Amino acid sequence: MPRKLSREERLQLMKFVCSFVWADLRVHEKERAFVRALVKRLALDGDEAKRVEGWLKLPPKAHEVDPNLVPPQHRKLFLQYAREAILADGEIHPEERINLALLEELLA
Repeated sequence: MPRKLSREERLQLMKFVCSFVWADLRVHEKERAFVRALVKRLALDGDEAKRVEGWLKLPPKAHEVDPNLVPPQHRKLFLQYAREAILADGEIHPEERINLALLEELLA
């Protein structure tokens, strides 16, 4: 299913994932590894991967991760990867829990 995403949808997904790894205001090495593995799983090209690396250095802007921009047919996928992102470092911080609950509510 992830490969059926358009280029724009893949980048949108990665913005969401990166925003979740930034929820506690720092990106842990295991979260970085998760994001990089997801880049490979989604077969992002060099330009796309470079953009994702940029979001690991500075989080995407809040208006760029608007849940209303998530296509209805991909909402479950976005939620799945958001969950995986917050579990990547083995800890669930309160900010991550709040952000995930909000995303679940908005995408329901």
